[in-house]
Amino acid sequence: MYAIIKTGGKQYKVQAGDILQVEKLDNDLGAEVTITEVLMVGGDKTHVGSPLVKNASVLAVVTKQARTRKVYVFKKKRRQSYRRFGTHKQSFTELFIKSITSPDGAVTKSDATPVVKDMGSLRDERILQKIAESRARAEAAVGQGTQAKEEAPKAKKAPAKKAVVKKATAKKAPSKRATKKASAPKKTAKKKTK
Repeated sequence: MYAIIKTGGKQYKVQAGDILQVEKLDNDLGAEVTITEVLMVGGDKTHVGSPLVKNASVLAVVTKQARTRKVYVFKKKRRQSYRRFGTHKQSFTELFIKSITSPDGAVTKSDATPVVKDMGSLRDERILQKIAESRARAEAAVGQGTQAKEEAPKAKKAPAKKAVVKKATAKKAPSKRATKKASAPKKTAKKKTK
């Protein structure tokens, strides 16, 4: 048996045992939610609502309250110096469909059990695990540094450094142009006019 339900302004086709993400619902983790907005119930006998099927319901369990991956929003109008950049993460609720009840009273149940995930506690565990790993790496690095110092031979001394002798560089003779700094002014011959 399957049902078409409406929640969060959207329609979903569900069967017992399905897991689906819907728009955020204000329910606690592990809480059972009864969805009465059933548009159609199908299977051996089909019931179509106008718009809803009376006495039909879907029982679901809230397994996760989280947010989707980050989506980048970029707007641009060319030649107008208009650019806007933003990001968005949509909140959602993950539901496990436990059972579907038709208007006849027939019930389809799921054999599987819902797995409830608390994303806040999972995030905290990951952070604590990273901190513990970084501390272990730091302690290992400190331990290797002390071992290297202990293993270094203490009796050997470093060889004495030789004195560095700088070679005297020969100075270049000044250029010829540089020596003719003060020269006599040029004499110009005056033209005789008749």
